Amino acid sequence: MDFIEVSGIRCYGYTGYLPEEQVLGQWFEVDLILGVDLKDAGISDNLDDTSDYRQAIAIVKNHIKTTKVALIEKLTEMIAQEILSLPNVNHVRIRLTKLAPPIPDFPGNITIDITRKKD
Repeated sequence: MDFIEVSGIRCYGYTGYLPEEQVLGQWFEVDLILGVDLKDAGISDNLDDTSDYRQAIAIVKNHIKTTKVALIEKLTEMIAQEILSLPNVNHVRIRLTKLAPPIPDFPGNITIDITRKKD
């Protein structure tokens, strides 16, 4: 299987368990790995033979900006399912990171990492 990697998609959103997270929002960062057969595109040089990763980026940004759910697990799953509906995408791995989780005395971040395949 071939892959297209897209990293560093940053967006401000309103997903979080605490009520203030859904009101004040916070920054998220997403890295994608799209499983796509790239052989035909490598020969044809035609965008129709691959997956236009701009669409995947738009899906990520739209979900982060507009979705208000409690868990980043839910947000990540929603993104994965929509990306899998894109033409030629057979597999997706998503790493969604909450860059500044509101946890006292914790300067790190939290990442959800999921892999999904088309049925």
